[in-house]
Amino acid sequence: MSSTNSLNNPLMGLAELASLLKARHVIFSSNEGFTSIAIDSRKVNPGTLFFALDGTTCDGHSFVSSAFKAGAVAAVVDSSKIESFNLENLAKEMGKDLITVDNTMKALQDSAKFYLNKFPRLRKIGITGSSGKTTTKEITAAIIEIEKNVIKNEGNLNSETGLPLSVFNVRAEHEVGVFELGMNRPDEISEITDALKPNIALITNIGSAHIEYFGSKEKIVNEKKCIYKFLNNDDIALVPENDEFAKELADGVNGKIKYYSANNFKEFGGARSLGIEGTEILWNGEKINFALPGKHNLDDAMAAIAIAKEIPVSDKAIKLGLESVKPLFGRLEILKGRVTVIRDCYNANPESTAKSIEFCDSIEWPGRKIYVIADMLELGVMSDSEHKKIGFLLSVSAAKKIFLFGEKIEKAARNLRDNDKPYFYTNDINELSAALDSFIKQGDLVLLKGSRGCALERLTDMLIAREVNSAL
Repeated sequence: MSSTNSLNNPLMGLAELASLLKARHVIFSSNEGFTSIAIDSRKVNPGTLFFALDGTTCDGHSFVSSAFKAGAVAAVVDSSKIESFNLENLAKEMGKDLITVDNTMKALQDSAKFYLNKFPRLRKIGITGSSGKTTTKEITAAIIEIEKNVIKNEGNLNSETGLPLSVFNVRAEHEVGVFELGMNRPDEISEITDALKPNIALITNIGSAHIEYFGSKEKIVNEKKCIYKFLNNDDIALVPENDEFAKELADGVNGKIKYYSANNFKEFGGARSLGIEGTEILWNGEKINFALPGKHNLDDAMAAIAIAKEIPVSDKAIKLGLESVKPLFGRLEILKGRVTVIRDCYNANPESTAKSIEFCDSIEWPGRKIYVIADMLELGVMSDSEHKKIGFLLSVSAAKKIFLFGEKIEKAARNLRDNDKPYFYTNDINELSAALDSFIKQGDLVLLKGSRGCALERLTDMLIAREVNSAL
């Protein structure tokens, strides 16, 4: 991933950045500034500043030469690795600069912070939570961009590296920045919040996502609420009113604490489910056709509205923004073919899996319902018990048959057997595809739900193929 700018319009000066980072600047070129940043040498363009990060599978210092050859003007490197990778001689030979630091990851995050300081008028929004943060970010941006110039992080570039890379896409014309913040280790939210310094910070909810790394929901609360850590007195902390940890999230927070929920909006006149077609929202007396189905997407819309009203924007922008939103890949997408597929397999945790099942159960459907449920990853010691709970939920669900996929989801099978619920289990994607193909028939509704690592989207082409299977 790289962030690009005109070669004649550098984002920052190399000497300026080195000074801000309190780093040593080894100069072997006449380049004064950089026009983009990258952490992947394959994404380097002429004018790029390359950050050599020490990853889990490879060391970015091994790719400094490749970055220079691709046009990088300089590299930010770990001072302890200069000699072992012969970086100073390399830079001298190729006429490039080095900025040497103690920790290149921290330097990346600090660089993003220093860059953002150049835009004091930018309203910065930070969004985190166990689920729904990407959808909330997209809805928020869709609403606000009706009336403001908005920048957001693309996709789910929300990590310790993704957030800084996204920040370098900010330009002078942007009025509002909408950024989601993710985590998969302790202190990550704190670190990237320090880089962003949001003016408005929102938490969508607290669930079990990534609990393997934290051990308990209480520890997840403490990590997630770090998004409020750097708020000043005039900044806004938006807290989900109906979350079981709402009080703990608000405790000790600086800034103006505001609780949000659908019931807190005087303009909200209720909502009506349209099944797989989405939700009809009554807002200030007008009907809004919101294409994302399910209560959890309605909750995300309310979170987005809570943010938008702090900017603020008009009711017209709220209506137009909500009506412009389309489903994201793998997040309750509706795909139609010989069967109707609900593709909700971008990620999964106990809360989101339960919501998907409950949503599918609630839909009025003339045909059969078939649920394909895969592993929920990163649950640690809670994995067995949480998969068993999902097994019980599936055993009393409206599904005609359950298809289980993965090693961990096998724990759900016992409840299905005990309740005589028809099911099929495999850990082989080809076996799963063949079993589904022989069972489905035209008019079925098929739910795909599982963690990203299970890649259930591989079943899509088979499921929505034009040929009609006559199997019962």
